[in-house]
Amino acid sequence: MRNAASPARLRVLFQDQAAAQADRWTLWTPVAFGAGCALYFGLPREPQVWVAWLAIGFAAALLAGAARWAQGRALLATLVLMAFAMGGFGVAKLRTEAVRAPVALTGARPQVVEGWVLDVAPPGQGGQRLLIAPARVATWPAEATPIRLRVTLRPGTPLPRPGEAVSLLAILNPPPPPASPGAYDFARDAWFESVGAVGLALRAPEAWTPDGRPPWRLALAMRINALRWALTERIVQTLGPETGGLAAAMTTGHEAYIPPEQVEDLRAAGLAHIISISGLHMAIVGGFAFAAARLLIAAWPWLALRAPGKKLAAVFGLAAVGGYLVLSGAPPPAERAAITAAVAFAAILVDRQAISLHALALAAMGVLLLQPEAVTEPGFQMSFAATAALVALAEAWPRPVREIEAPWWIRAPQAAGIWIAASLAVSFVAGSATGPFAIQHFNRVSTWGLLANLAAAPISSFLLMPALALGAALAPLGLGKLPLEVAGFAIDLITGVAGLAARAPLAQAVVPSAPGWTLAASFLGLLFVCLWRGTLRWAGLPLALSVLWAPRPAAPDVWIAADGAAVAVREGKSAVLLRPDVKLFGAELWARRRGLSPLISEAERDARFACDRWSCAPGPTAPVSLAAAWNLRRPLKAGRLEALCASAEIVVLRNDFRPESCGASLVLTGADFRAGGSAELYRRPDGAWRIVWAQDLRGRRPWTWGFDPRT
Repeated sequence: MRNAASPARLRVLFQDQAAAQADRWTLWTPVAFGAGCALYFGLPREPQVWVAWLAIGFAAALLAGAARWAQGRALLATLVLMAFAMGGFGVAKLRTEAVRAPVALTGARPQVVEGWVLDVAPPGQGGQRLLIAPARVATWPAEATPIRLRVTLRPGTPLPRPGEAVSLLAILNPPPPPASPGAYDFARDAWFESVGAVGLALRAPEAWTPDGRPPWRLALAMRINALRWALTERIVQTLGPETGGLAAAMTTGHEAYIPPEQVEDLRAAGLAHIISISGLHMAIVGGFAFAAARLLIAAWPWLALRAPGKKLAAVFGLAAVGGYLVLSGAPPPAERAAITAAVAFAAILVDRQAISLHALALAAMGVLLLQPEAVTEPGFQMSFAATAALVALAEAWPRPVREIEAPWWIRAPQAAGIWIAASLAVSFVAGSATGPFAIQHFNRVSTWGLLANLAAAPISSFLLMPALALGAALAPLGLGKLPLEVAGFAIDLITGVAGLAARAPLAQAVVPSAPGWTLAASFLGLLFVCLWRGTLRWAGLPLALSVLWAPRPAAPDVWIAADGAAVAVREGKSAVLLRPDVKLFGAELWARRRGLSPLISEAERDARFACDRWSCAPGPTAPVSLAAAWNLRRPLKAGRLEALCASAEIVVLRNDFRPESCGASLVLTGADFRAGGSAELYRRPDGAWRIVWAQDLRGRRPWTWGFDPRT
């Protein structure tokens, strides 16, 4: 009681804590900039371009005023952070306008596409995919032709190489909207990648003779991608598809040869992050090049005495990062990681600390200036959250006093203990920092993920990535077989760890998504814990954990896909899929997001609904009195539609035909889905139904107009 807090003591505490932040408030400038970007992406309607220029002008005025008239540190920090927030809003809008390109319309007929294969895209649920730069689409005018198309090939179709000119018949549609209301919007990613249409190829690509040469930038990109694809095939031929697919994905970014079972094991074990080329890969490759160059310089006395070895090694590290960025195809995660690594090496060149929160803040600002849309992407959120937490851990890690001389049998156990403790701390801190985002975006918790990462991290850092780097560098000389075989051995070890963790008891837990506000709260809380200096940093911990403790909203009773082609109804903690073989990816995403277990067998469905090929009617044990018809152009059997209307409270029709006399209290048709997208239905206490449409939550934005005819 004698040590109880008093107003005077609290005032002194807050004053001391505020004084400790004198050199750290600038760390919040990228946070303010990112908040401005997030504000723009959260708008329900697209602002005019002049609003962006006004925001940037206002930001410049605030910075000028802060530099000239701000007297106190608190006022200076407030004005600067406000300026960065306004700047983030304006830059995000200008970025949206800079990438503006045509988007396909819904319901287009099959079209003959003629163009060049820009790259082999990562495979989707439907099969292998190509990224095509179209020269023309048969009936579309040039001004309405998208810059890039992503086309899924039929199973068994041979993959064309990047750079080939092809012609194919495909059904093209705009990029897919969210699988359910409030879910992640893949169409927004496609907008910023200039992918204006996705489709299904109805026949195998055929050779096409273009009228002229492609533009030089496109030709250069295809040449680089062709080299990447050739290296991918060489790695797969050397190691075999089982091991070589993962090795190729970690080297060139091509995921075409990874077995689906291997991907699922890695996800269940919490190791799927090694597939995507991101910060871990850039750090290992850049760090390996830096360490190797520094060792070689130190081993050459003449050069070591005449040149700054650390700075020369940093140049080699920069070159390795740049080369790896080109080799990986420069996907957005790799670009962000390359910027972060480049800032670290640049800090060495100017005699600054390479790993610090200030360097991380500079890297985050660079990423957001180039890619303001990154604030909406799970990869950016998770990578910078983990990096901030690890750098903060490095700041707080105790520095042991080194003995002047000690026998090896004392130093060895001490070093092993320190290494094990550091590895445990790094895995725990990184996992804790990314956990809220993994739960909110992916709704999966890998029970044994910490142990799996702890076992796989040394293999990846000290064996796999260096061997892959050497193998890729020596492959053009015909000397890459031995390093690639070492990499294959390391991959076998990692996949063995993944298999054990994926098949262990209680390997995964499905956690429903928390309310939307918790994601921003968790990010701000985590940043407060990492960036604040002093004991008050732990005041941000409840916010950082808000995704975990916030109450989950009630699960909907019905889910309907964006085109009305698939329906699922909730039964307790399960989701009954009326068409288990259609839109399974979207149905599983929705079920996980709501914490439900999908029932995907036809036997489980038939126990509740009476279904034929084109329709379903509710049975006596159906959890919801719902009927659905999937026919788009083919008419139902005579009297079937009337029977559906008479048997159900809700009728879902994929086409636009709305019967004049229908006993159902709610009838939804294709026109409703084209206007509203995917839908969730909730039964109100009075028995009526409340509908939540995805389009209403997406708003009227450039990446939604191709899907929404109302705009």
